[in-house]
Amino acid sequence: MRRLAQALVVIVIVSMLVFILMRVVPGDPLYVYLGDDISFLTAKDIEAVRHELGLDKSLAMQYVDWMQDMLHGDFGYSIRRTRRAVMDMITERVPVTFHLGLLAFLISFIGIPMGVVAAVKRAKWWDTIVTVAANIGIAMPSFWLGILLMYAVGLKLKLLPLYGYTSPFIDFSMSTRQIIMPVFVLASTGIAASARQTRSAMLEVIHQDYTRTAWSKGLRERTVVIRHVLKNGLLPVITLKGMTFRNLLGGSVLVETVFNIPGMGRLAAEAVIAKDYLVVQAVILLIAVAVVLGNLLTDLVQGWLDPRIRFQ
Repeated sequence: MRRLAQALVVIVIVSMLVFILMRVVPGDPLYVYLGDDISFLTAKDIEAVRHELGLDKSLAMQYVDWMQDMLHGDFGYSIRRTRRAVMDMITERVPVTFHLGLLAFLISFIGIPMGVVAAVKRAKWWDTIVTVAANIGIAMPSFWLGILLMYAVGLKLKLLPLYGYTSPFIDFSMSTRQIIMPVFVLASTGIAASARQTRSAMLEVIHQDYTRTAWSKGLRERTVVIRHVLKNGLLPVITLKGMTFRNLLGGSVLVETVFNIPGMGRLAAEAVIAKDYLVVQAVILLIAVAVVLGNLLTDLVQGWLDPRIRFQ
């Protein structure tokens, strides 16, 4: 219960921060809402619109009204000319980001067996390859990797589409070809980090007394690695996977923008540029909720792997 309470506090703090930040940025949301029409309105008309949007209230009251509406599932309406419901805009984009993020998250687990083999074959050619590849994967920015892939694979070799997204329910073949590059870019950091973390954790466990005892009993290498080394070395890797989930949500902004994918990340970027503050607030708050839930799930898995970790 304490962790759940902490999660709720984090969500409230994030909501307050994003609300305040969107109010202190230059520009009046009212002018964004009215656009060119503002030149045809009188001062009285402008104040009437301001009252209609609730912008004449104090910041505290605006925040309370916004949170109450959010709790009732009312995310408001875009202040751009479309005047679309924010909830409709989000529900259109969530499946796209979920599709990419889920595939990237699952693929990132490839780093675990890579790290295991690197640790078991320490100081050999496979260890060197994994270590170098992991360092490159962690150091290279995702947007730069995306641009390189678009140039080499899409533009020069013409093996895959440069950008775009098609639902797998509409055209599975085209959808698969379109998401290969963005999913790889999203997963690359997770694969690299998992490989390096798994290797480090495995090397630490390999030198423990209980591992030496297992070796001395004449157990097969596979048995020792899976039952003793990997089981006890997974805890820090699971913690890392929770961070990978968070990084995927953050990385989706860049990847979806680079590959022109209509997901939540691109929606957030477009809303920031357009100063569509209700959309920005809703998207960031939903991402914060997803991150908090991911952290809670990570804690539960850690407790399952290590009974010494107690939850209240």
